[in-house]
Amino acid sequence: MLALGGFGIGTTEFVAMGLLNYIADDFSISEATAGHVITAYALGVVVGAPVITAFTGSMPRRRLVLILMGAFTVGNALSVLAGSYGLLMLSRFIAGIPHGAYFAAAALIAASMADAGQRGRAVAQVSMGLSVATVAGVPAAQWVGQTLGWNAAFAVVALIGLVTLIGLWYSLPHMTQMPATRPRTELSALVNPQVMLTLLLGTVGFGGMFCVYTYISWTMTERAGFPEGLMWLVLMVYGIGMVAGTFVGGRLADINVEGSIFGALVAMVLMLGAFYFTSTIAPLAIVNFGLVAMSGSVMTINLQTRLMDVAGKAQNLAASMNHSALNLANAAGAAVGGAVISAGYSYSAPALAGVGMALCGIAVFVPTYLLRRRSEARR
Repeated sequence: MLALGGFGIGTTEFVAMGLLNYIADDFSISEATAGHVITAYALGVVVGAPVITAFTGSMPRRRLVLILMGAFTVGNALSVLAGSYGLLMLSRFIAGIPHGAYFAAAALIAASMADAGQRGRAVAQVSMGLSVATVAGVPAAQWVGQTLGWNAAFAVVALIGLVTLIGLWYSLPHMTQMPATRPRTELSALVNPQVMLTLLLGTVGFGGMFCVYTYISWTMTERAGFPEGLMWLVLMVYGIGMVAGTFVGGRLADINVEGSIFGALVAMVLMLGAFYFTSTIAPLAIVNFGLVAMSGSVMTINLQTRLMDVAGKAQNLAASMNHSALNLANAAGAAVGGAVISAGYSYSAPALAGVGMALCGIAVFVPTYLLRRRSEARR
């Protein structure tokens, strides 16, 4: 049921990107302006994750995830009813607020129930819902939105949220042995160098993937000549890559977290570089796109696990801020890719910008790793 909640969150996060043209037509705005609804959701994640987590440490985890899923359901229901662009922006912001805090609480609940040596797999199982959403939830919701209207897609998500809420109410244990924390304890994560460097690594390194993802429809149709009506296939391959990356990433996290992060960053550099050269050949571009997704998923699972390792008693806030960082990566990647296109370069060029962002991620990771090794050697 925790994974089903992640499925709903993943669906609502990604499906809006494929419905921007319908939203733009409905409200008589440009697609660039319509894209702000994605920014509004990301902003809700960035704001909601640290604020909610820092001040709910004393709340039982079961009660917290129920409240968060309830808020998520309400936010998506409001998106269905939004009769103006302003109300849609507000509803997307509300829907994004529970995102990071939900995944943080769900990951910690799963890790606390996992057998020894299988914490990474437990975290991956919860995250698998988000990955599966990109294979099944996003294409299905996008088809509903294209057929019945964009707001019908959010109605599907609200229904998923409601089912999850009921399921969690009946299935989730009370987690009475999970320790309560105070705001001051959680906020200590903000002065922990390892936490902040890991978040910076996620923001910069993961952003490279969104340089490509945000503009994938135009890249495939304009550069590769791929039929617009088959874009669901491209998104499905991306989702399969995410599922595979989540599965592999959970197992790698139980073996070597930091080696897995470095390997994922190197793979991101290689796959994004390959995408630039293959973006005019549809079959190769689709395969590379899926491999980019796989490397990104391996990285996110291991970043989540690393934050839980280095945060001490502030695990709740650190784990939730991972999703804030990843949504900042979403916004940063979209902005960098957009700037490249606006400068007159082709829709293939954002992939090279993504390579640069992944390389910057490696540049952040190396000193972060060395600082931790030095700190552990002094103990």
